[in-house]
Amino acid sequence: MSSSKTETIRHALTIAGSDSGGGAGVQADLKTFSALGVYGMSVLTALTAQNTQGVSAVHPVPPDFIAAQCDAVFSDIRVDAVKMGMLANADIISAVAASLRKYQPRYIVLDTVMIAKGGHTLLDPAAINALRDELLPLASIITPNLPEAAALLNCTEAKTEDEMRVQGRALLAAGAQAVLMKGGHLHANGGGDQCPDWLMTPDAEILFPATRIATRHTHGTGCTLSAALAALRPQREDWESTVGDAKAWLLKAIANAERLEVGHGIGPVHHFHQWW
Repeated sequence: MSSSKTETIRHALTIAGSDSGGGAGVQADLKTFSALGVYGMSVLTALTAQNTQGVSAVHPVPPDFIAAQCDAVFSDIRVDAVKMGMLANADIISAVAASLRKYQPRYIVLDTVMIAKGGHTLLDPAAINALRDELLPLASIITPNLPEAAALLNCTEAKTEDEMRVQGRALLAAGAQAVLMKGGHLHANGGGDQCPDWLMTPDAEILFPATRIATRHTHGTGCTLSAALAALRPQREDWESTVGDAKAWLLKAIANAERLEVGHGIGPVHHFHQWW
């Protein structure tokens, strides 16, 4: 293969935790990159003992080894976009932030992972300030769900779309360049069938409506969406088209999740629905 042909392949790096069950974390990110035609690399921030029924143990990776992984990747391989997921604690956040400031990748997607679907804490609550202060100013876009946005802003969770937009603007003011406010929690408890997401930029507020898909197999949806944003942004003109294409692909992955029959709990989405 000629060098010019090789250069057309995009490269994306995930900096996140490992999911031993394969449905979320680094494993979901690498599947997403591959499904969307992108070469994926990884920096592990934590190991989790995890399956479709929940997280039973977490082992953070030492910050100096995280920095070594970053150096190994960035010093050798072109990185077109970075996706960050589980960062576990303030020391890891500082190590990752230092690496990003050092290498300055063009696109940085921050998935503000705090709590697993089963309720297990994936970010030390004492590290929320570090996440907001050190990483928000570096992020090209952040993708908080409603509980995560409330934690970052130290306020109550949004109950309406208007409140979502207010919180999105507050996160822009806190330093993020763009915010994708994910509304999956908005009507979940009330039985509503809508999952509205709002893309907030300094210049626009764009609604991405979606109808909730009737399946319990949604493990790894947040990881998968943020990884899709990192994979697609270098191939698109702006965040609006990136978010639209990423969400359309993810909805198909969720709609096809029942085909996998993985585990006894909340199963993963079908990353390779286009190919299998």
